[in-house]
Amino acid sequence: MAGYKTPDFSERAAASRAAKQTALEKLRNKPAADPATIAVREATQAARKAAAAERRAERLKAAEAEKAAKLAEAEAARAAQAPAAPKPQKTAEELKAARDARYAARKARKR
Repeated sequence: MAGYKTPDFSERAAASRAAKQTALEKLRNKPAADPATIAVREATQAARKAAAAERRAERLKAAEAEKAAKLAEAEAARAAQAPAAPKPQKTAEELKAARDARYAARKARKR
């Protein structure tokens, strides 16, 4: 019984050529696509895309409505917690006196 013989370059090249020819023949013999089938496939794909876009728009509207509701709720809560009268503004002298007091306290802590 003979052992395995590795094919030389010419045998490998011939096998490659034969495989290429077989693939080309298969491609040439393939029937052309039916235009009706293509049209149905394209129409189905377009309908699917339109439905997806509609669902996406609905989700976006729902998210925006939810966001607006949360904003309105937060605004109402903020308005309920807001004091009735605004805080009186401090004068420049009062601000300076408070700043000087903080400075003096800081210096006293360091000593």
